[in-house]
Amino acid sequence: MTNFVAVDLGASSGRLLVGSWDKKRFHLQELHRFPNGPTQVLNHIYWDPLRLWDEIKAGLSKYASQFPAPPAAIGIDTWGVDYALLDSSGYLLGNPYHYRDHRTDGAPERLFRQIARVEVFEATGIQIMQLNTLFQLYSMVEENHPHLRAASTLLMMPDLFNYWLTGRKAVEYTIASTTQMLDALTRHWRERLVDRLGIPKTILPSIVQPGSILERIRPEVAREVGLPDGVPIIAVGSHDTASAVAGTPGLDETSAYISSGTWSLMGLETCSPVINAETLRLNITNEGGVGGTIRLLKNIAGLWLIQESRRKWIHEGKDYEWSELVELAEQAEPLRSLVDPDASCFMNPPDMPAAIRDFCRRTAQPAPETPGATVRCCLESLALKCRMVLAMLSELTNRQIQTIRIVGGGSQNRILCQLTADACGRPVITGPVEATALGNIMIQAIATGHLRDVAAGRQAIAASVKQERFEPRQGDWDRAADRFAEICG
Repeated sequence: MTNFVAVDLGASSGRLLVGSWDKKRFHLQELHRFPNGPTQVLNHIYWDPLRLWDEIKAGLSKYASQFPAPPAAIGIDTWGVDYALLDSSGYLLGNPYHYRDHRTDGAPERLFRQIARVEVFEATGIQIMQLNTLFQLYSMVEENHPHLRAASTLLMMPDLFNYWLTGRKAVEYTIASTTQMLDALTRHWRERLVDRLGIPKTILPSIVQPGSILERIRPEVAREVGLPDGVPIIAVGSHDTASAVAGTPGLDETSAYISSGTWSLMGLETCSPVINAETLRLNITNEGGVGGTIRLLKNIAGLWLIQESRRKWIHEGKDYEWSELVELAEQAEPLRSLVDPDASCFMNPPDMPAAIRDFCRRTAQPAPETPGATVRCCLESLALKCRMVLAMLSELTNRQIQTIRIVGGGSQNRILCQLTADACGRPVITGPVEATALGNIMIQAIATGHLRDVAAGRQAIAASVKQERFEPRQGDWDRAADRFAEICG
């Protein structure tokens, strides 16, 4: 057996997993799991990278204590768009901001007074969202933020941990593409764009491709966690969605993917970016993929609305398990109330159930008053949003999409998978749940010569996991889709 370690950091939790390769299949074992989330201080929300670094080292120490042989490699993936700033000595300049911090409210509109929206999109091919790194940095320019003035290097979140592991400062391509500062065609930094906005282009480090061996683990880190010197650190698909798409078996020109979790990332795998007036109008994004591909996709607020509703109910003393909420949703009246999951009012409200009720009242719909009705509303709305995005993707590419492949944590939500099949009128194939970790590990295996390429890796993943198929059922989805389109405006 050859072992690889995947460090997979999500917006709500992180974990380290061991992927053991027996030359036919991957066998996953969870080493270490820990919570992640923002910290609010003086009306801003931040990440705590030092705590995450301690958790990464704790997981690597567990590996050293449980396995006699060192891993063949280690790879890190995280959520996109967020970044850290380092000074000229390589020290961290404060805690990185969280992408839901309100300092970017209105930032796109202010930026577009300097550079037209169409020019930003044509340069980068990236969906306009206020949480994008470009708008986060622009808000720091507007504030004349001291950390930006003192910064020598910008690293995206996985690249920060890679730097602490290896001492090398570089940004991996797939995570760089989420910044909206990368030229979609040349795959280099769009320095002229950032320079015009007052963002210092000197902070942008070199870009490395997924599958690159960055460096060996620093000897002092190896000693601290109990590993031998020489373990290679791989730049995997460092954006977690890039690794998840890489880890999606059976993905071809007739299928769409949904990486389902806090966000639902729905898209197609293409050979080149699709940048035109229609893509801009639909606000579709062209993010970097592994193996020279592009992830043509739409970011949809996925299970975020339900996660935040559950958090509010727990705060009120109603500690619902996920299985209870699913059961209550199944019992609720279908297609009664619908919301646009991507409406700005759901970005980070203090009371998500109240925000959902307010949206329904504003759109002349009955407000969901119970947890079951609220969850049903969110799940059906998400399924209808996927139907809408599927139509956009088919129109842009002239592809006949026959199958939807759902991976990630949301693939375990059977009612969501069935509703997605029903709403879209397409079979849904689910799994693997751990697509991100498997994609991460697969890229490590390719980089170290244990696998030939992504196609071979996807075949190995298909042989390693169980998948489930959901056939579409009849229902009043056409009328619901018309209502939903009116609600979304």
